[in-house]
Amino acid sequence: MGKKHSPKFLAIVNAARNDILECEPSEFRGMIEDGESLVVIDVRERHEYEAGHLVDSIHIGKGVLERDIEKHEIGEGQRMVLYCGGGFRSAIAAKSLKQMGYSNVYSLWGGWRGILAEGLETE
Repeated sequence: MGKKHSPKFLAIVNAARNDILECEPSEFRGMIEDGESLVVIDVRERHEYEAGHLVDSIHIGKGVLERDIEKHEIGEGQRMVLYCGGGFRSAIAAKSLKQMGYSNVYSLWGGWRGILAEGLETE
């Protein structure tokens, strides 16, 4: 997406992407609009979230996601979409939640940039 990432980081991301559910921004729009329950988690750093985020998303940074996810009333089968800046960190985070037993977790490929390009409601 926009940044140049190190080969080892990309290897971890690609391995995660092969093991998780992903959605594109247009699919994500459909998930938001389909009326079914959806939890959206912004896994970016706090300063990124505060600079702008999807309306109704909750912030749980990638660095504390595993520790803090259970502080929220989110069932293991609850449909969730995680996003970051471009879809790299959220892929790793989605894999981690999958390993914890969460079975309906998607990573938004394109992340925040995709949200903006799709024209979704932000604040």
